[in-house]
Amino acid sequence: MIYQIALPEDWAQAQFTGTYTVSTRGVGLEQEGFLHASDTLAQIEGVRQRYYADRDDLLLLVIDETRLDVPVVRESPAGSAELYPHIYGPLKLTAVAEVRPLT
Repeated sequence: MIYQIALPEDWAQAQFTGTYTVSTRGVGLEQEGFLHASDTLAQIEGVRQRYYADRDDLLLLVIDETRLDVPVVRESPAGSAELYPHIYGPLKLTAVAEVRPLT
């Protein structure tokens, strides 16, 4: 399983369109080229603190990689040696095994 933070309004839009295309807060797949994700909950916490600290209504998307029909590549962001999964395409809702509040 891999994880991604979602804003409730972005997840609601995905329910309407059938795919999730938000890479990170305010940045879409078409701009970034991939969707940012995390392998561990520790990585999620770091992302939450960096990009979403002002929000307390976040959702955690639990993504089953075996259900994806687009590539996932683990890459290091600039200035980091840590690997993060990058999803190279839209996230189909059927690949999301669980959506839960991120507390």
